[in-house]
Formats: sequence, C-alpha cells, structure tokens
Amino acid sequence: MFYEDLSEYDYQAEDAFTDRESGVYGLWYRPTYTRLNIGWLEAGRPYSTGTVPVAFVEKLKALQKVQWMNVCLGVHECDLCPEQETPEGNGEVRIPGPPGIAYAAPFLITHYVMAHGYRPPQVFIDAVLAVDLDAWAAARWPDVPFPWVPADAERMLE
Repeated sequence: MFYEDLSEYDYQAEDAFTDRESGVYGLWYRPTYTRLNIGWLEAGRPYSTGTVPVAFVEKLKALQKVQWMNVCLGVHECDLCPEQETPEGNGEVRIPGPPGIAYAAPFLITHYVMAHGYRPPQVFIDAVLAVDLDAWAAARWPDVPFPWVPADAERMLE
C-alpha cells in the first residue's frame, strides 16, 4: 500500500485506538485534524533514504509499544524484503504535528527506517522527538497515548 509522504491520509475515515493492556477496550472517532501520510512504502516506488538520529529510532520504537492505532485483523507484509524474511505489521501510529496536523504512519515504519534506510520527512522526525514519551507511556484506559482524542469519542467499555 503506497502513499506519497505528506499526502492527505484517506485510508480510514475514523481513527481507532485499542487499549494495549486489555486488547479489548477501544475508542473511535472521526478526526477533526488533518492526517498526513508518512512511510507508506511499496516495492518499485521511490522513497527518501538517508541517516536519521538514533534518538528518533529509539523514540519511535518506544512510541509503537504504547500506542495501538487502527489495529487490523489482517497483516501488511513488507514487500521490500526477500520473501523468506518478510516482517509484518497490522496497525498504524499517530504522531501529533503542528496544530491541526497528525502524521499517519504504518506500524512497519520503524522496519523501513532500520532495514531499508528510509528517511521520513524532517517534520515527522521532529514531531516524534517532541512527543512526551513518559506521558504517553503512563496513559491508562480510558485515556490513550495521543493528545487530540475528542471528549465525545465513542468508547467500548465492556
């Protein structure tokens, strides 16, 4: 599944978070912010390459451990890898950017950076580095690790 970096995300109309501890509880809402695609790579399509700060990679990995976003039943395989080594992802990550903008990346983004030399746009790198990881990691249901969830979000409580 390929989308140009910084193009408008339109894959799903709603954003949905799953509680990482229960794996059952969730919430969903139609975002009022604009979502921009980051890191939706596909074999045969060009993408930016280059080095990224080690702190960015470490923080992105840590954020993916605490945020379960748009988790699907199926999986997306990395088609940039040889078949016998194909890692899989089944969700997304949301990173807040400037007011009104959130970056939407596939869960495989860390793999793309580490294994394929993908270099996301600098605005995404800066946004990841700006996230308060301690606050996100401390979030417990019904709170979720993302700051722009509206108060009227629908919640599955049982």
